[in-house]
Amino acid sequence: MAIKHLTTAEFDAAVDAAPLAMVDFWAAWCGPCKMLSPAVEELAEQYGDKVLVGKVNVDEEPDLARRFGVMSIPTVVFLKNGREFDRKVGVMPPDAFSAVLDENL
Repeated sequence: MAIKHLTTAEFDAAVDAAPLAMVDFWAAWCGPCKMLSPAVEELAEQYGDKVLVGKVNVDEEPDLARRFGVMSIPTVVFLKNGREFDRKVGVMPPDAFSAVLDENL
């Protein structure tokens, strides 16, 4: 499954419809976000339809960033049944994210 670029208007419906979601909060000007992007893309391909992999541009969707208390980017939030259960802040290797996904599938 391709990465879904989420807006405030569609966020809840998209996340609630997915059994498991991983959402990357990022910005175009953020160097670490650019470093993390290939790993997020790789995870989206690896998990296909089993996991919704989304991206939220904090400059375009500040309400979502506030709602989730995102203070630093990149921040990756993991949600199950629409509720946050874990988050990772900063650039990490792909297996740091896949370990969380594998535990919760």
